[in-house]
Formats: sequence, C-alpha cells, structure tokens
Amino acid sequence: MKVKKLAAIDIGSNAIRILITNVVQEVGEHPVYMKSELIRVPIRLGQDSFTVGEISKKNMKRVVKAMKSFKLIMKVYGVKHYMACATSALRESNNADELVARVKKKAKIKIEVIDGRKEAEIISNTTILNNFGQSQNFLYVDVGGGSSEFSVLQNGKRIVSKSFKTGTVRMLNNMVNEKVWLEIEKWIRTHTAGIENIALLGSGGNINKVFKLSNTKEGKPLTYIKINTFYQDLKKLNYDQRILKYNLNLDRADVILPALEIYLKALKWSGATKVFVPKIGLADGMIKMMYKKYNA
Repeated sequence: MKVKKLAAIDIGSNAIRILITNVVQEVGEHPVYMKSELIRVPIRLGQDSFTVGEISKKNMKRVVKAMKSFKLIMKVYGVKHYMACATSALRESNNADELVARVKKKAKIKIEVIDGRKEAEIISNTTILNNFGQSQNFLYVDVGGGSSEFSVLQNGKRIVSKSFKTGTVRMLNNMVNEKVWLEIEKWIRTHTAGIENIALLGSGGNINKVFKLSNTKEGKPLTYIKINTFYQDLKKLNYDQRILKYNLNLDRADVILPALEIYLKALKWSGATKVFVPKIGLADGMIKMMYKKYNA
C-alpha cells in the first residue's frame, strides 16, 4: 500500500484555504482520497481587487502570515508535494506579481495564478461522478467570490467548460451587469439543450452550507423548491439576523444570497430541478491533478 501526503492551497476571492489529503492506493486498486485537514482563512481579496484594482498592504501582510502558517502546517503533516493556485482576485489585481513574489520570498510558497479556463478544468475533474453514476448528465457549477465556473458533464465526460465574471463578492459590489447574465443564460441554454435528465452538481462553500443546514441525507440532492424557499427566507433577514438564525460565519452571511441566486438561475436555464452537492471544489481537483502527476 502506498500513501502520498498532498496539500492544495486555494487562494480565492472570498477566502484562502489549505486542504491536506492522504492518498492511499493498493496495488491494482483505484486511489482513495482521505481528507486529513481543511483550514479556511477569511481574507476577502476580491473586495480589494474588484473595487480598487489591487490588493491592499494590509491584506498582503495577512496573506503572507497565512502562507507562513500553511508552510508550517505542511511540515507538521509531512506533506510531500503541494500546489497553490490563485483565481480571479489575483488574476485581476494590478499588484498580483508583487504579492506572489512576497509570498515566495517570505513563506517559500510558489503561487500559480490560473486563468478561468484552467480553473474550470481543474474543478470539473470527472472523478466527482464516482458517487453519482457515470451515466448521469450534469451541469457542474462552482460559485466563487470573483467568478463562477460552469461545465457540462455528459456520460462521465466533460464536454465543455466556461468561466464567467459572476462571483458573490462581485455581485455584492454591483459589478455584474445584465449583459453578463444574458451571456451565461445563452451559454447554459445552448450547451444543455437536448440533454435529458440533467441535474446540477454544485460546489463551493455556500452550497455546502445550504446542504448542511437543509439536513439533506448524504448523496441525496437539494431540490429547486428547497433552495428557493431557503433563499426567500434569507432575503427577509438582515445580515445580523442571518448570522444568528443560521449560525453563519461573518464572511458567509452576506455572500450566501448572491451564491444562491446563481444556482437558482442555473437551475432555471438548464431545466434541472435538483442539485447534488459532492463537497468537492478547486482544492480537491488540485489534489487529484498532483497525484496523477507524481504517480505517473
């Protein structure tokens, strides 16, 4: 039996996460991915990048501190290989190179700023279909702070992927216009047309939180009615009330509403009526990518 310890660092628009995974494989068997640790640091880089065009000095310092901590954690866990990817917040920041250089110098971590296409490809890794059946057709939707990634998965294969600048932090700052929504609607309708029995696969912290709060059984889907009912309830509450009623993190209580809006629109435009939540995202895709690379 072989065991590889891998770490994925996801530098998003709403938070930074490190996922440490033990990949266990016996001879002749498929690898088993066992999550060992997940740490989330609420640094909202998108608020800087999308509104003023660059990461603030304060948040730069916070990122460096977080990365130094992640480096120590990886040493403690005995991580063999790691991958650190930054998404839309750094893609659109004028001083992204400065932050990347500072992290490399002070924390000894190399950050790769990936484009939307690569992000969509990583998070739509088709191994997520193992729990839901290779014959099921899905519109995979990953909602982030700065962008949302959409992929059509048909008969176990990713047919097409697209990233749009429609994230929760962007929406909170009124930075998503009607033109973008029309582009997303057209893309979804075009690429899901004629696909029978399509369902959504949802990933991201917000849909995972809704899944948990709904008390839905593992492996069962959230229905459109359940999501919309929860969305309408949240709309009636102010920020403080959402935190208290649903025990939401401070940086979750505001972004959860625009996230649900995206999922509801995707359901409507694709004709799907349910959302499966596999609890997998960019970091999980990075782990699988590394395992394939270093186990070749």
